[in-house]
Amino acid sequence: MEAELVTLAAAGATALVQQMATDGWTAARDRMVAFFAGRGSATPASVEEDLETGRAELVAAQRDEDEELAADVRAEWRARLRRALAADPAAAAELRSLLDELAPASPAPQHVTTVHNTMSGGVVHETLIQTGSIGRVDLGGGGSRG
Repeated sequence: MEAELVTLAAAGATALVQQMATDGWTAARDRMVAFFAGRGSATPASVEEDLETGRAELVAAQRDEDEELAADVRAEWRARLRRALAADPAAAAELRSLLDELAPASPAPQHVTTVHNTMSGGVVHETLIQTGSIGRVDLGGGGSRG
């Protein structure tokens, strides 16, 4: 079970740090405040302050292209999540739910078309072009074909 909690803490820290750089930060921050404030001696105000400090550090790291500082921010939150999960293994379900909320929407599945061509009748001495959908083609003279 310990390995699962470590993996979950790492996923939580990664998702949290990703959210720090998005427009959805406020909602993610509020959810994390609620997650941590109900555990241990952390107060909502102290958790929010720590999260905002982490966000400021991450923004500075991105601006300065300081990957080491960004990794430090992730490591700090991974450790905090791991301690919270170790103290209260039942919190794993809440963290999984929170991660589901924070996960970006999956892109719509792409339609894949397979094309098979067969050439017969000898040697081709002309240009041969193979393509999928080209889109709108302007034939000039006011006509078009799409």
